[in-house]
Amino acid sequence: MDIVQAIILGIIEGITEYVPISSTGHLILAQAWMGLNDSADNAYAIVIQGGAILAVLGLYRKRVATMVLGFFGKHKAGLKLACNLFIAFLPAAVFGLLFHDFIEATLFKPLPIISALAVGGLLMLFAARWQRSAYQEEGSQNTGKQFIDIEHLTWKKALIIGLLQCIAMWPGTSRSMMTIVGGMAVGMKPKHAAEFSFLLGLPTLGGATVYMLYKSSDALATMDITAAIIGVVFAFIAAAIAIKWLVAYLSKHGLAIFGWYRLALATVVAIGIYGGYFSVDGNNESNTIEEGDATSSTVESVTFEIDHCPALPVAIQETPSTMTGPTADCHIPVLIS
Repeated sequence: MDIVQAIILGIIEGITEYVPISSTGHLILAQAWMGLNDSADNAYAIVIQGGAILAVLGLYRKRVATMVLGFFGKHKAGLKLACNLFIAFLPAAVFGLLFHDFIEATLFKPLPIISALAVGGLLMLFAARWQRSAYQEEGSQNTGKQFIDIEHLTWKKALIIGLLQCIAMWPGTSRSMMTIVGGMAVGMKPKHAAEFSFLLGLPTLGGATVYMLYKSSDALATMDITAAIIGVVFAFIAAAIAIKWLVAYLSKHGLAIFGWYRLALATVVAIGIYGGYFSVDGNNESNTIEEGDATSSTVESVTFEIDHCPALPVAIQETPSTMTGPTADCHIPVLIS
């Protein structure tokens, strides 16, 4: 991974972590497009989440401070918020530990991501219309339910949001999308639902990052530290800008634009896979073009033995190489240009 790639991935992580368009899906697709598929690259994608987490801590430091005071019995509303976040976090902690390996082995591929992007887009288009008819502004003459804010969120409604967050374990779904939609489903305005989603990301993303770093300890040793630091910094900056923009946008608009974006992205990626720009099953799978012979990017192994030139090991090969020609005699092969 070079510095430019580190910057691009950091920006992608920062923008997509809290905007409801799926950070995991975008990172997987971006890494596949760049050809970054080894364990160190995957560990890098985990590390740069720290930048997005720090952005929330910085922007919502007053909220975080009230929760800390609540633990010491000095802020009742802060303690209630902390308890609601813990309750919402628990389902993801339990199901994440149980199904992480299965999900990673089965769903971290382009086709499941495309499906999740498309279904999520439709869900957001539906959620925006449904909430307008189900909930009303305070003081409205209509008989619909009234909106609630973060301070009036009950533990039962927090649990519902937490359960919906578990669906986001399917890559491409988006944790922020499910928690924002979950908040809207229990009566929060999109703006307030987004703020609760940001705060819920602190324990959820923090816990997931620590767990994944623990499991990827070997890969961390081979990761480029300079690239990681640069990625964290750019993820922090991009996430801070994205959060401020999203809250301002949702104060006046709904989620429809993100739904349409997800549908458009799913279509583009599907076309990209069909056109060969993305590999469906990874870089080492066989591919065929127009019913031709199967090809693979994996080089077949060869066995070395000592030939009649005692100082030089040579590969046993039944047919002459198309690059070097026969190597039965003691001579240095000449490359054919």
